[in-house]
Amino acid sequence: MKSLAIAFLCLSCIHVYALDTPKKPNIIFILADDLGYMDLACYGNPYNETPHLNALAQNGVRFTQAYAASTVCSPSRAAIMTGLHPARLKLTNFLVGNRTEEDSPLLPAPWTTYLASKEITLAQRLKALGYQTGMIGKWHLGSGDSLAPWNRGFDYSRMIGKNGLDYYNYGIFEDSFQQVFEDKGERYMTDKLSDYAVEFIAKQTDSKPFFMYMCYSAPHVFIVPQATKLNKYFMKYEKFKGKYNPYYATMVESMDDGVGRIMESLKKQGLLKNTLVIFASDNGGVGLPELGPIPTQNDSLRKWKGHVYEGGIRIPTLMFWEGKILPKQVNDTYFMNTDYTATILDLLGQKSPELTDGISLWPMINKPSLKDQSRPLFWHYPHFSNQLGRPAGAVRVGDWKLVDNFELSKLELYNLKEDVGERHDVAKNFPAKRDELHRLLIDWRQKVQANMPIKK
Repeated sequence: MKSLAIAFLCLSCIHVYALDTPKKPNIIFILADDLGYMDLACYGNPYNETPHLNALAQNGVRFTQAYAASTVCSPSRAAIMTGLHPARLKLTNFLVGNRTEEDSPLLPAPWTTYLASKEITLAQRLKALGYQTGMIGKWHLGSGDSLAPWNRGFDYSRMIGKNGLDYYNYGIFEDSFQQVFEDKGERYMTDKLSDYAVEFIAKQTDSKPFFMYMCYSAPHVFIVPQATKLNKYFMKYEKFKGKYNPYYATMVESMDDGVGRIMESLKKQGLLKNTLVIFASDNGGVGLPELGPIPTQNDSLRKWKGHVYEGGIRIPTLMFWEGKILPKQVNDTYFMNTDYTATILDLLGQKSPELTDGISLWPMINKPSLKDQSRPLFWHYPHFSNQLGRPAGAVRVGDWKLVDNFELSKLELYNLKEDVGERHDVAKNFPAKRDELHRLLIDWRQKVQANMPIKK
């Protein structure tokens, strides 16, 4: 009788523990491609219509100083997937980047054109913790079978393949290179990617958590609009004196529609309350006429994609989790997308990887006063970008940012609190601060063994 009572007590304890133990949250990471800092209405854009992303911002947190680890896409995506800086990975350019400049004294640095299979992805870490994992859209971290998402921790993979820049004539690999969906001008690619997201969510239940890495190709050039969305943007085009691109606006809106469909699917499945949703861009927007008219306007920020100035690396970022993240937050903590692995693992009660270039942001989500103004952030782009960027590096500590131009061996210093547009180089006014940050940048490059440009 006594042993029966003890057994009953133990069972009761297990039951109470099960009730008190929270479920692992579902995690959805939505990544836009080349979306500029000022492209969403919730960031102040008066022209583009993004009601669903506005709702995420209204009901969650909008970050004003979130950064990409690189000025271009592949390195930035590698940072998200690994928590490691692109310079450490030697993956410092987009996969087919090979531009040189005849008038430069430098050749671009040697670099690795894929995310090495030895690197552990966030999907692999989460799968080991019991997650169902899905990847949809633009991968851009290697095209070999061993490098594809179905061999990097994803159970469900829908990877853009043929004609990734053509929104009406493209191919998508479904879990392998053997199974391909090919569009013949019928289904707009952004909508097709959203179809896959809805399909993946429909397969989920409360019994197992899931991680979905949703990588839209929009609004990356080519600028291919959906014709049915154009009229309203043409109608208000003159009001803004031609400042904004109506074709680009439709691309942003189509992506926003997809976000709305994702959120509605979560709601219908009863999964909304236990799902963390992160939305971000992979790098800054394109602010020059590349493959067509200028897509984006960065307004106060200097330059655009391909440059280490703020317009190339500062990105729109939102987080939403009903009941866990307080609504209507505007958080000016500065951080980098190398931080997502550490943040998500911290949320799950797991330690950060032994080797990481990130920290957990979770303690600061609802307590922005905990921000660390002494933390350095580093950038390293030893290449020539298609958007006219030149080889350079940068470091930010607090309000100070140093830009190191590799071709001219020129140092620029900016106080971002007073000059977010980086219009006034104060390196000569504050030589001690300039030299302090330069030494910090040099030491970091040595620590990660950063690949450097080659003198001709």
